[in-house]
Amino acid sequence: MTGHGILEIVLFCLTVTALTKPLGVYMHRVFEGQPTALSRAIGPVERVIYRLLGVRESDDMRWTQYSFALLAFSAVGMLLTYVLLRLQGALPLNPRGFGGGQMPPDLAFGTAASFATNTNWQSYVPEASVSTLSNMLALTVQNWTSAAAGMAVAVAVCRGFARHGSAGIGNFWVDLIRACLYILLPICIPYALFLVWQGVPQTFAAPVVAAGLDGSRQTLLTGPVASQEAIKMLGTNGGGFFNANSAHPFENPTPLTNFVQIVSIFAIPAALTCTFGRMVGNPRQGWAIFGAMAALFLCGLAVCYQAETAGVPAVRDIRVAAFEDDAPGAGNMEGKEVRFGIAPSALFATVTTAASCGAVNSMHDSYTPLGGMVALLNILCDETVFGGVGAGLFGMLMYAIVAVFIAGLMVGRTPEYLGKKIGKYEVRMAILALLILFATAASWTALACTMPIPPSAAALNRVNGSSPALDLGGASNNVGNPGAHGFSELLYAYASQTGNNGSAFAGLTANTPYYNLTGGIAMLVGRFLMIIPLLAMSGSLARKQPTPASAGSLATDTPTFAFLLAGVVLVVGALEYFPALALGPIAENLQMLARQAF
Repeated sequence: MTGHGILEIVLFCLTVTALTKPLGVYMHRVFEGQPTALSRAIGPVERVIYRLLGVRESDDMRWTQYSFALLAFSAVGMLLTYVLLRLQGALPLNPRGFGGGQMPPDLAFGTAASFATNTNWQSYVPEASVSTLSNMLALTVQNWTSAAAGMAVAVAVCRGFARHGSAGIGNFWVDLIRACLYILLPICIPYALFLVWQGVPQTFAAPVVAAGLDGSRQTLLTGPVASQEAIKMLGTNGGGFFNANSAHPFENPTPLTNFVQIVSIFAIPAALTCTFGRMVGNPRQGWAIFGAMAALFLCGLAVCYQAETAGVPAVRDIRVAAFEDDAPGAGNMEGKEVRFGIAPSALFATVTTAASCGAVNSMHDSYTPLGGMVALLNILCDETVFGGVGAGLFGMLMYAIVAVFIAGLMVGRTPEYLGKKIGKYEVRMAILALLILFATAASWTALACTMPIPPSAAALNRVNGSSPALDLGGASNNVGNPGAHGFSELLYAYASQTGNNGSAFAGLTANTPYYNLTGGIAMLVGRFLMIIPLLAMSGSLARKQPTPASAGSLATDTPTFAFLLAGVVLVVGALEYFPALALGPIAENLQMLARQAF
């Protein structure tokens, strides 16, 4: 570790913490319909949109109506994205002539599901597959709407805890529109201009042909990158305009843009904890949630940074000079940009997987086993370590229900949270959401390992010389790794899709019909079959009346509860995924150490 790296991490933490309260208070006013500094300018636009859509601001939805509106909106958005991708060859703003051949039905399905669920998993090479119009109208629009939908659900779940004797949890359309108009738009406009100032392209011009020093010619692709980059980061989407994502100099050209991008990933998820505290009438409740998230994040970052700084023993033995401090053999720079180095790369990797963003400025597949395990474990924590926009808060509230239930069992009392009795219905809904996420990620991974059809079998079976019995759309052409690392690639892929993260261990060739279809299903299940039980839980809580606190009530606004909450997340994650982690990154790390010993 270096002083410069630690200083950057400290500055990042201070910046995020400083933004949490003002942004959280502002979002509370927005979603509660209170006047803000932007109300005079945006209010008329908001009311026009309501009239055009036939939405009445005062209408309150039951959880079933809220869920139906969310599902209908997401389904229409996914269908439109699919159609636009399939028909891009017949549409304008397509300078490179991409068509349906670059987006076959299975890939278009997986991509549409990916962007509709805020996952932004990309099995394709963006600059060789997607037209400018598709990027703008299909993908970037979904970046906005999926992020706003996640924020809307988070606010609806908060209302379940805040309201008493209420049948409704808010209006989905109002929450969605306010999230776009008052939060995402005012931040993204100056954000995009800042990126342009730093060198990110924002143009419809044709690709630029540049001559190299050796006389060779290279085609440099450009496009409306800055506008997509801003919402990609702020909305924790992660889908890149270029295949290298934020390692590409046109997406992330300077150390300053790198720092601002990392901060913007955490900005809204962190601030929503403050919004929650304000909505339930006790800001300390929000800070307790923030504390649990921060503790989990800092533990993961410390392990990742240390692992990448220590490097790989085999590389240390041959004394290759590292970028960080020129000490021979120090640090793992494989797959990392020399523009950034180890500390910003480890910070970015931990943030993007903790926040369910999926953007990368280094290749996670090239991390050390323990460094890669941190990224994987962040995803396996079910979007709770700050998590995606909106998803992180309602994911942690899901664990809060489990935590108070466990605490109630320990002291023999009926569990309470925020003055409300937590009954078996609420616990069942929280556990159902947890099990759905685990079952989806684990089942698809297990199936991919055992079936002879998927590409993974071709990779893993190279060890014993066997081969797949059946080729499903070129599945046998996979170039993944065998053994423990190959298993980690599979587990990471399905965990990332189920957790709506979108990053990958890129050694797995995922652009096949099998992976596109199963991955698309995993993304849809991970998004909506987690949200629906939590909305049902919210509707049940909103109908309940508060109960007076007693001497035996568990204080949930203290550091003790934050510690308990973080512990529950780790314990549940360990119980669910430790066997899988033991077969993947843990086994790989032991193999690496064994090679060093001999």
